[in-house]
Amino acid sequence: MKRLLYFFVSIAILMLWSSCRKDFDFSPSTGNLGFSKDTVYLDTVFTNIGSSTYNLKVYNRSDDDISIPSVRLAQGESSSYRLNVDGMPGKVFEDVELLANDSLFIFIETTFDIQSVVAADNQFLYTDAIEFDSGDNYQKVELVTLVKDAVFIYPNRDNNTGVIETLEFDVDGDGTPDETALQGRFLEDDELTFTNEKPYVIYGFAAVDEGDVLTIEAGARVHFHANSGLLVTNNASLKVNGDLSMDQDLLENEVIFEGDRLEPLYTDIPGQWSTIYLFNGSVDNEINYATILNSTVGILCEGNQDAVSDKLTIRNSKIYNSSNFGILGRATSIRAENVVFNNSGQSSFAGTLGGKYNFTHCTIANYWNTSFRQFPSLLLNNFIVNEDNTIFTNDLEEANFNNCIIYGNDNAEIDISGESESALNYLFTDCLIRFEAFGDPIDFDDPVHYNNITLNEDPEFKLPFENDLRLNESSAAIGIGNSIFASQVPNDILGEARISPNIDLGAYQFVPEED
Repeated sequence: MKRLLYFFVSIAILMLWSSCRKDFDFSPSTGNLGFSKDTVYLDTVFTNIGSSTYNLKVYNRSDDDISIPSVRLAQGESSSYRLNVDGMPGKVFEDVELLANDSLFIFIETTFDIQSVVAADNQFLYTDAIEFDSGDNYQKVELVTLVKDAVFIYPNRDNNTGVIETLEFDVDGDGTPDETALQGRFLEDDELTFTNEKPYVIYGFAAVDEGDVLTIEAGARVHFHANSGLLVTNNASLKVNGDLSMDQDLLENEVIFEGDRLEPLYTDIPGQWSTIYLFNGSVDNEINYATILNSTVGILCEGNQDAVSDKLTIRNSKIYNSSNFGILGRATSIRAENVVFNNSGQSSFAGTLGGKYNFTHCTIANYWNTSFRQFPSLLLNNFIVNEDNTIFTNDLEEANFNNCIIYGNDNAEIDISGESESALNYLFTDCLIRFEAFGDPIDFDDPVHYNNITLNEDPEFKLPFENDLRLNESSAAIGIGNSIFASQVPNDILGEARISPNIDLGAYQFVPEED
């Protein structure tokens, strides 16, 4: 009975309140709006690629409900900016209502075609403004975006069916092309040199056809859309000819591979694009002074472990923020010198299904902290297990790691396993290794596989979670390098000389900071 009484009393109160309440009475704004910012900077975008969504908050700090007679882009309907005002898309709005002491959001995006303007440079500062009201009550917020021109490489699309072109090449090695599901196209002859004049933006896979060589010049910038990458096919080669940069912030001479989102939010997000895929049969691939950022797999290198020259030679390069592997090798041959790995969702380097690997003065680290990491910084084995749980083996002919650092934020940062049907040959010499395992121990006194190992001593990287793997002055890696290996790689990744007896492990020589 009481519950019923409460119900009727509540209804009576609501009816009384409704009968007494006046409808909102909106008066025109008087030019006293407040804004969360006076200029909205939309970060750098490529021409014809949409920006992220940015927001502006508009405040009515008065005690009156107001109506803003007009909210519009200064360039009106011709503007390349797009607005969404309180849930309504458009470019010009009238009588926008805003309650007393309340606020509303305006969301802002842009897509701009740099070819619509005459610009002497390859970038253009595009501006507009959001205007509120007019006359004495006029207020505005500036909009600013830096737009970069670029060379776009993308597969063709059938205008009738909408089907996007996919790659056909010899996948199984029988000499005939096979259809694949990889969206992309082969580069034309006039596209086989990437210069530093404009950035390159790749949609799908840009493929290097049989017998061709893709040359990427010093200072080039290569950007990939989601699920995109490079593919180097049978008897084709990739030559990345970066050089040492004087400015380690600008990296003006390095070749940089990364995603196509330029906003700061995407600076270090892993998995934004696919991989540089050195397919079985590609030959003599060389990478020097490259930075590979935010991929799924930085480099996927397959096959050709018995080639006369190494399938991949990589020097003076950095591979960061790979959602799976920094380099994944499968029955292949890789030579690496002065290479820095860090922040991989699985392993920074994995040599699987055997192969031949020679790494000298490399820093193979993994400070992944985005999610749980199952694998160590360095993984070696001589087998692979397919989806039917069938094991295939292949000889690990050699895996030599000299004057290297293998470290990270996990307890055990190496894992070596093998099947007896195939060889498992490996040797770590003058390396600093982290291995604090609770499972099967490793005998680091075994001279067949380990010589002069520094175990579980801290290399004391400067900022490992920010990919700065230079050494601090108290690093355990300082001064314990082998001069024989240093003579093979006489300068570090920054051009510092390795002079005995002050030879440090890893890709970086310690350099005292100047006062």
